[in-house]
Amino acid sequence: MPLDISFTLGIIAGVISALAYLIYFRSILKGESKPSRVTWWIWTFMGAILAASYYASGARDTIWAPIVEFVGPLLTAILAIKYGEGGIESKTDVFCFVGGVLSILIWVIFDAPIVTLVMNLLIDGFAIIPTIKKSYERPDGENVWAWLGTAIGDGVNIFASEKLVFAILVYPIWMFLVDMVVIGAILRGTDGKNYRS
Repeated sequence: MPLDISFTLGIIAGVISALAYLIYFRSILKGESKPSRVTWWIWTFMGAILAASYYASGARDTIWAPIVEFVGPLLTAILAIKYGEGGIESKTDVFCFVGGVLSILIWVIFDAPIVTLVMNLLIDGFAIIPTIKKSYERPDGENVWAWLGTAIGDGVNIFASEKLVFAILVYPIWMFLVDMVVIGAILRGTDGKNYRS
């Protein structure tokens, strides 16, 4: 795929993801969505590490969505202080934070951004557990359109990959799958009736 097309798709993916976050922010401020505080603060921390390690692993055209996936969670986490729910409630929460710190040390000591990237994607999987659980049990506390928007952005980002290598493809594929799991939990929890404008 020519570099200019990859760059354009990368920008489009970032814009779609940013628009999805705007939908989510609106939903939070209207009291329709109640983000899990622990998930979003862990995602903010992990998002910074993921974006940095992803860039260090060679991603360029596909970096825009990961940047949004740091800024979006940061703003969501700030909103969650007032409008969200939950806190550090389990050993999983502590594990995610400690794992993130450990991954930074591994990156610094061994100069291994790809190892850091994979570690943080796995930790990200643990961080999403409270949101998946909440989405299934109380789907009216999440906005399916916002999650669908980020899924589309992550899907476009897969095709923006300038090189067909693991280090560049793993991030957008992982994020797309995470979005789809949350969407599935929201829709299954309401029999497909949780659509909001």
